[in-house]
Amino acid sequence: MQGSVTVHMAASPEHVWSLVSEVTNIGRYSPETFEAEWLDGKTGPAVGVRFRGHVRRNGKAWLVYWTKCRITACEPGRDFAFDVIGPGGKTSVNWSYHLAPVGDGTDVTESFQLGASLALRLYSAFANKSRTRTNVDNMQATLERIKEVAETPAGI
Repeated sequence: MQGSVTVHMAASPEHVWSLVSEVTNIGRYSPETFEAEWLDGKTGPAVGVRFRGHVRRNGKAWLVYWTKCRITACEPGRDFAFDVIGPGGKTSVNWSYHLAPVGDGTDVTESFQLGASLALRLYSAFANKSRTRTNVDNMQATLERIKEVAETPAGI
């Protein structure tokens, strides 16, 4: 199970990267993850740094939980990615942002890739179409919200 969405933003890759890599602001952008916090005394992104996100799955008030995440790519102005850590410390899903300078701004691609465990392969077999559609719709909404902030003169 995987998917991606690309949105062009009239802002520099460095500015957009500063928005997507500051996980404590995710609640401003994401339809599902409404807050996040750095872990282990960290205050910013770097490969290996952990954070946790507070998720309201599918916008349902009754399905709320925390996820632990680990940053897997962190190249300012270019890439930011993290794994959501599942049972046994395995990746349940990888989320990534790739930024490419284009013309007057930046093409930002948000992607997700489900992990490879047997349980996730079974989940994918039953929920692939509906969950992929939900994730794609949510990524589109997330990127449009980031675009609003990125293209505002004052930024964030």
